[in-house]
Order: sequence, then structure tokens, then C-alpha cells
Amino acid sequence: MQYYFAPMEGITTYIYRRLFAKYFGGFDRYYTPFLASMNLSSREKNDVLPEHNEGISLVPQILTNRADEFLKLARALEGYGYREVNLNLGCPSGTVVSKHRGAGFLSVPKELDAFLEEIFSKCPVAVSIKTRIGIAEEAEWEPILEIYRKYPIRELIVHTRLQKDFYKEPARPGTFRRAKEMLSVPLCYNGDITSKEALLQVQAVVPDLERVMLGRGPVADPNLIRRLRGQPCADKETVGAFMEELLRDYSTEMSGGERVTLYKMKEIWVYLGESFTDSGRYMKRIKKANRVADYRQAVRDLLREQELRTGD
Repeated sequence: MQYYFAPMEGITTYIYRRLFAKYFGGFDRYYTPFLASMNLSSREKNDVLPEHNEGISLVPQILTNRADEFLKLARALEGYGYREVNLNLGCPSGTVVSKHRGAGFLSVPKELDAFLEEIFSKCPVAVSIKTRIGIAEEAEWEPILEIYRKYPIRELIVHTRLQKDFYKEPARPGTFRRAKEMLSVPLCYNGDITSKEALLQVQAVVPDLERVMLGRGPVADPNLIRRLRGQPCADKETVGAFMEELLRDYSTEMSGGERVTLYKMKEIWVYLGESFTDSGRYMKRIKKANRVADYRQAVRDLLREQELRTGD
């Protein structure tokens, strides 16, 4: 089984990726949060610079519905040494979908087909795709697959939800099995793999599963990848050291002072707090902290007084 770390906007930046790999390891590949403009910002350039991603396999993700924009970005990324880019056809955000980007591109199949024909005929690097299974109905999935089967997709990552499901409705693993029946390209499963039990449930539907993408799961539980691989779990001191080094690196490498740094840390704790027993009152303190000193004290108290949940 190969395991991929999904992109999460604002969280899985190069700072987070390199420290996660250092402390927990386990992932075969990482994906960047999406790039959506032909002109890379300094933040986006920092995220894809090879020297910021040493020791990990990284695939940049692009979100656009314009072939010229996609191709310009792909050529720029080729200049950084990348040999594959990933097209985002999965983002369910209303503002993205309303512009027929992300999962919204699935609602205009003729335009999508023309877009794919142009990028696959001209792109200088391999193209993989991360997709949802449709907008509102599962019946949309088979016509979408008919489009995909025309093209030499490096890999199709299937988030087994509709756009309307966002992240709230259960994933639909049966739709992945249909993709395996219709396509000959490599396939990767994505959707609700938050425990070993959840992976086994998907494998009951898709027994020959070879690749899995995880997103919110490892952010909430950094030991998830170790459990899936049957490896010893890191202790809470290791999790604390990871978060402390993350705080230091954010403080050093980001502008904006304590407020911006704390915002980034709190965003991660929204997920990570789930991994600790009885974390409610500590999370309130972390969320209310306006100074790094107050934040650190709340985290120290949590680590001293509570335990990591054991998972399955």
C-alpha cells in the first residue's frame, strides 16, 4: 500500500510537511495546496522550492479551468524540476465551484473535455488528477469516467464524495470500484480514512486497493500513518516537540508577528486536539491565547495532564 498526504489549504505548507516527515514519516508522497494563478506569489514559490522540500516526494497541485493558465504553471514547475503536476477537480468550496473550477468544472463536461484535450496534448510534464465523483448525483460519475478514459492520466485520485457532500456526508467507496472497472490508469482512494478500521471497511469494498490519500486524518492524529503501517506510535512528547518546532519555524519564516503565527498553530490544533483525552478546556485556552507565552503554557498543561488517544 502506498500512502499520500492530501493538500490542505493553509495547513500542509512546506514548513508543516518537512517537520511531519521528520517526526512521523510514513508517507510516500505529499501534495501542495493548490496553485491558482499563472504568476506564483512569493509564498507559493517558497512552498514549491526544491530546497524547502528535500527528502520528500512532492507533487504540486493546480486549480484552474483555463488551459493556458495550467500550461504556464506546469512549465514554471518543470523549471523547478518537477516531472508531474496534479489537476484539482475536487475542491467543493462554493466560491471555487461557482467559477467552474475545482469540483465545479465537473458540471460543464464539454468544457472539461476540451480543457483536458489541450493540456494533455501540450503539457511538458505528466498530469495526474484529483477528482470528486460529481456535483449532485452519483449518476454523473460514469459520464465523467468516460471523459477521463480518453486521456493518459498519470494517476486518478478519487475523492469518493459529490461536491454537494462537502466533507460531511459519508464517502461512497462503491464509486471507486466502478472507476477500477472502467479505467486502466493507476487509481488512488481518498475519503474518510481516519483509522485502521476505516481502511479495512474500504478494503472490504475494494479488496485490491493499492494507494490511499489521507488528509484531515493525519493532521488530527499524526500517528495514524504509523498505525496503518503497523509501526510503533510516537508518544505525546514527540507530538509536543513537533508542535514546538513548528511554532519556532513559523515564527522565523513568516511575517506578521505573534498573531499570524498563533493563527497558524490554532488552525492545526482544531484537528490535533481530537487526539488527546479530555482536551476541551485546554483547547479553549489555546484558542483564546493572544500571546505565544500563553499558548505555550496551555500546550504544556495539556501534554502534562492528558494522554494521546490510543486509536484502534
